[in-house]
Parts: sequence; C-alpha cells; structure tokens
Amino acid sequence: MIAFTLAEVATLLGARRASWPDDHDTVAVTAVVTDSREAGPGALYLARRGEQLDGADFAPAAVEAGAVATVATRPLDVPTLVVDDVQAALVAIARAVRGRAVATVVGITGSVGKTTTKDLLATVAGATVPTVAARGSYNNEVGVPLTVCRTDADTAVLVAELGARGRGHIAELATWLRPDVAVVTIVAGAHLELFGSLDEVAVAKAELVASLGPDGVAVLNVDDHRVAAMAHDAPGRVVRVSVDDAAADVHARDVRLDGASRASFTAVLPGGRSAPVALPITGRHHVLNALLALAAADAVGVDPVAGAAALSRATVSGGRGRVLATADGGILVDDSYNANPTSVLAALGALADLQVTGRRHAVLGVMAEIGPTHEADHRRVGAAAAEVVDALVVVGAAAAGLAAGARAARPDLAVSVVDDAEAAVAALGAVPHGDAVLVKGSRVAGLERLVDLVAGPPHPDDPPSGEAPR
Repeated sequence: MIAFTLAEVATLLGARRASWPDDHDTVAVTAVVTDSREAGPGALYLARRGEQLDGADFAPAAVEAGAVATVATRPLDVPTLVVDDVQAALVAIARAVRGRAVATVVGITGSVGKTTTKDLLATVAGATVPTVAARGSYNNEVGVPLTVCRTDADTAVLVAELGARGRGHIAELATWLRPDVAVVTIVAGAHLELFGSLDEVAVAKAELVASLGPDGVAVLNVDDHRVAAMAHDAPGRVVRVSVDDAAADVHARDVRLDGASRASFTAVLPGGRSAPVALPITGRHHVLNALLALAAADAVGVDPVAGAAALSRATVSGGRGRVLATADGGILVDDSYNANPTSVLAALGALADLQVTGRRHAVLGVMAEIGPTHEADHRRVGAAAAEVVDALVVVGAAAAGLAAGARAARPDLAVSVVDDAEAAVAALGAVPHGDAVLVKGSRVAGLERLVDLVAGPPHPDDPPSGEAPR
C-alpha cells in the first residue's frame, strides 16, 4: 500500500483519537484490513460491524498481531480512530490511495467471466510490469476499496473487479475508482431476481463504460449484442473483442481443444500482431476471457504478445474451471464457485469436449437468484445435462428442476437428488481413471466441500495451485 502516516489518515477521515500513545501520529500505515486475522505490522484494522459479529471485538487481536491502530465507531482500549461510519472510512482511504497512485486502473464487470478475465489479465500484465489485482471475487463495496488499498508506489497496473446488485452500484464505485479501461464480458441471467431483466442488467454494467473519461478505453465483447451496444456509452476509444468475428479488433483464430478441453489458439491483435495462446483451464468459453485480457493489456500499454506466453502458467481463482484429479484417478473439473444458466451450459459444453474413455458425471447445485424463470431454467439446463452426462447428481431441493428436466429429456439416465455436498459424494461414487466429473452450482450449494472430499492429493509433477497439466 502507498504509505500514509496515522496523522494523515486521521485528517482525511475527520477522526478523533482514542487510547492514543504519544508520537503515534507519525507511525506509517502500510496496509488496510477488515479481517483481524489478516492484520500484521503496519496494518490499519477497520472494525466493520456485521449482522452477527462486531469487528471492534477483534481489535485487540489485530493490534497484538501488529496493527498500528483500529478504525471504529466508538473508543476502544487500543489505539483507535473514531469515525461515524467505518465503511465510509474505507472508501475515503481507498480514494486517497487512488489519488496518489500512478497505476493505470482497469475495471472489469459482467454477469459471467469477470473473475477469470481478471485473473488472466493479472497474468498478462504481471509478466512485464508490477500489477495488483483483486483477490478472488473482491468486487463489492468492501472488496473494491480493499483492492485499491493494496496499490504500491511502483504499481503500474491495478485490476479491479466490479459487481452489482442493482442500478447505481457500479456508478458509485466508479466515482472514486476512476478507471482508465473498462472491460465488459457478458450480460447473462445472473441475479435476475434482483435486476428483473437482462436489459436492466445491461444498464447496470454499462455504468462502468460511462464512467470513463475521454481518454479512457472500453473493451467490449461484441459477441453479446447488449455489451456491443455499450459502445454508445463510451466517451472515448472502443476495442471490440470477438471469439469468431474476424472483423473485431481482437479475435481468435484456429481454436483447438486438448483432451482436457483446454483451448489453444492464435490471438489476433490490433496493428496486425498475433500471438499463440495456450490456456490451463478447461472450456472453450475461456477463449473470450483470454481475448478480453489481452485487449485490456494492450489498452494499458502492456505488450500483449509477451503476456500471451504467460497465459499457459496462469493461476485462476478457485472453483472456476480448474482441472484436478479425483482420489480414484479420474478427472475433476472444479467449477464450483457460482452458477447461472449461461455458465452452467458453458461448463457442460466443456465436459462434453473432454476426451474420456469412461463415463461423464455431473454434480450440479442450485442456480440462485435467477428470479421467476427459476423452474424453467433449471429444467432447461437439466435437459442439456442429459445430453452430455452418463450420471447426474443434483444437490438440494431448490435444484430439483435440474433432475426433472434431465429425466424428461432422457428417462433412462441415472439421476440422484441429495440434500448436501456430503450426500453427493456418496451418490457420485468412485470416479476412476477414464471418467470425468463436473462440479458446479451457486455458492449457497456449498459444492466446494465436495471438491475437497473428491479431489486426490496433488501429483508431484503437477504445476502449482490452480494450474492444470498440459
């Protein structure tokens, strides 16, 4: 983090000091945390209050771990900056860090693929310049400022991920994030329970594009007509990205899949350049994510040709298409982080593309927050699964439509409906060499527990976390 003294932090927050040692004002703040377990020397601990826990209760542990002070809404027995609103304090600090940073800021949004695109861009940019990217899915009013607060004085590229649960959310974040480049992946049926329609989702995502200044660059997936239309919201340059359309500024040529459904292709880039790409994650749909990452890298002045070579070593956030081994020697595709109809159909396509000598299995959980089409969408996806798998395990009563759709499409298919991830392990049974299993569901399904139970130990020849052997 770009360092501030505690006196500077107190001034920008308008905070009063409590339990304050002499000369403490000159102490440097070099990190900001909202979890006391992440506190260390130089950290400022922001004691947020949740529905069940009050962060102020953990302030002594944070200070014992090395935190120099706490930000809280009441005086504590440790050095405290007392404010009216801890969340507003977090944003104020992030705004100040952004003001001092020299980094070029990339904001990424979309219903599907934003985290993987963020991870791939971090790999591409990080191959040549100091890069900071959001951890996991840090994409909300807490995660985005925490990401910004990790920016150092020498950070050249900052990659932020922005989510939304309604109109105005992205616009509010963008007022102080001030992105230089905006990337939009796909508008899909995620969180329709909150948005109401795909058009409303598009309006919310377009706020990121509209937040750009006249020198900003919008990187848009023109294979999605709603995203393509956001070019009208862009004050500056637009880079159009497509998997198949050779007229787009950035596109793919000669896409091929290996036996684990990992894509290799040639990325065609602006200025007549091209670069070979080999991805370590399963699924043809990740070609788009890689192209968006390369286009964004080019927009911030990073050599995308050099960065493309690093993509074969990319590490993606957990639960997003990692290829693992099962304890019985089969293939496990861990796509357990989240799910909506678009992403599940893409994952089933990746499973179909896997070259296996045995059976294909899928363990699918509920697709949450998709609104009034919940039952119809689950039946539709279940029917699609029946065309791919030899056995289907559905987890949770809320996902029962998946089983109904699969059985209607293929009455002879082996379908089990179970209550939780632990029961799914028993229903799944062994996944031996030659077999493959896809695990996918919304976070409420808790299918990451199944991955932990089914995955075998790392092979000594395997690459480090998140990478798949080629």
